[in-house]
Amino acid sequence: MADQALAAKAWPFEEARKLLARIEARKKSGQKVEGVLFETGYGPSGLPHIGTFGEVARTSWVRHAFETMSDIPTHLIAFSDDMDGLRKVPDNLPQPEMLAANLGKPLTSIPDPFGTHESFGHHMNARLRAFLDTFGFRYEFYSSTATYKSGRFDQALLKILANYDKVMAVMLPTLGEERQETYSPFLPVSPRSGKVLLAKVVSHDVAAGTITYVEEDGSHETVPVTGGHCKLQWKPDMGMRWAALGVDYEMYGKDHLTSAKLYDAICRIAGGLPPEQYMFELFLDDTGQKISKSKGNGITIEQWLSYGSPESLALFMYQKPRTAKRLYFDVIPKAVDEYIAYLESYHSNETTEEQRLENPVWHIHGGKVPDERYPASFALLLNLVSASNAHNRDVLWGFIRAYAPGASPEANPGLEKLVGFALRYYEDFVKPAKTFRAPTDKERAALEDLASRLEAMGDERNGKVVQDVIYEVGNAHGFEPLRAWFGALYEVLLGQTEGPRFGSFTALFGCAKTAAMIRSALAGEFLK
Repeated sequence: MADQALAAKAWPFEEARKLLARIEARKKSGQKVEGVLFETGYGPSGLPHIGTFGEVARTSWVRHAFETMSDIPTHLIAFSDDMDGLRKVPDNLPQPEMLAANLGKPLTSIPDPFGTHESFGHHMNARLRAFLDTFGFRYEFYSSTATYKSGRFDQALLKILANYDKVMAVMLPTLGEERQETYSPFLPVSPRSGKVLLAKVVSHDVAAGTITYVEEDGSHETVPVTGGHCKLQWKPDMGMRWAALGVDYEMYGKDHLTSAKLYDAICRIAGGLPPEQYMFELFLDDTGQKISKSKGNGITIEQWLSYGSPESLALFMYQKPRTAKRLYFDVIPKAVDEYIAYLESYHSNETTEEQRLENPVWHIHGGKVPDERYPASFALLLNLVSASNAHNRDVLWGFIRAYAPGASPEANPGLEKLVGFALRYYEDFVKPAKTFRAPTDKERAALEDLASRLEAMGDERNGKVVQDVIYEVGNAHGFEPLRAWFGALYEVLLGQTEGPRFGSFTALFGCAKTAAMIRSALAGEFLK
């Protein structure tokens, strides 16, 4: 397996090989390598969103790929920047007045607006950990507040202080003229107000390990840079953290790309070696805007899992991480069916072990791919619900059993969940958007022909055989291109512009029932 992994082309393996090269270089330089540390970062200033899941999932896939190639121990830290000051009130949280009164304070010093945890930060951290645990990720949780206060960062912070001018030389060219006048890498936590202050630092004392800054009332205050009395601005913080923790690998979104060189420079100043890094594209909502914790736009983990499986969500995250993608409800059916197709391909007798390592399901399931089969796709089930007016699982399973006699909720638990997803998705998204139209004279003649042929086919359940008949009818009635014929089937019979392979749908629904549906449409019943 290790030899095959070393040659595999899937992107997690490509990333893992970079880590192997890094480890070999460290060994050649005489360093002792006891493990490899992966890190993901999370800003808990709002509810965890689906992008956070994506970052942890993708990092976990690289970690697993590395573990396939090497027996060096690995660790993954999920780091929460919960010592950040709250700079604006999120749009989607309760008690906005209370939150507004606490602006500027560390997230772990602000009351929980939900009233369930000791602070705002603790509440968001609990939510983050809950959904990471739901997906079975292996990780160690780190709180910025706890890590700063524990002294874990003290030595790195003192190095930043000792190299204050070098840090300023890195940062100042990236700032506007006005910001340069007040900028400092250190943000003091005011002993008076408790706020994380964007304050002007008037002096620093390396020997004492302190900074002196201008308080909100204009007076001067001196505080240690260690022990949680200060935190770093977010760009220096990233580089310092890499150095202090010894991070070997980190992913981040495209919005961090222009800052990557700054992170690297600060990491070196703090005495560390910058990690291997991977930039992924951002997710967009239905209007093309970047999804945001504070806005609550896009789609949540909970919403996706109401209509699609965790595996479909993981597949969506796995595919093309460096391509910006719309993350909204209409992508769920496609992701579900692509997962089913990949799973089918993985278990095919014609698939080699090398090809299995390239299959997304191998990565999604950590190499332990379930031996599950799906006799029907999500798209087929959606159209079956539409055609049959089924409103419960029993009716749908009746059709499925007729199509695939060996299928059952017990033997196909994944399909049983898919049935529930299809019923819910249809009611919420498909049904409200349906628009039927009357057939043209040409379409009417073809539909009458198709109904007659289907009635003559009895209980034919072979989707390919049925599809061939549908092709024959379309060709016989002069549809050019032939997709115009299938467009007519979807629009006249199902009230939508596209759908699954119609032969497969007919085989599942039944030839006689499909013929009856055609005759109902020709009688104008759907237009009522």
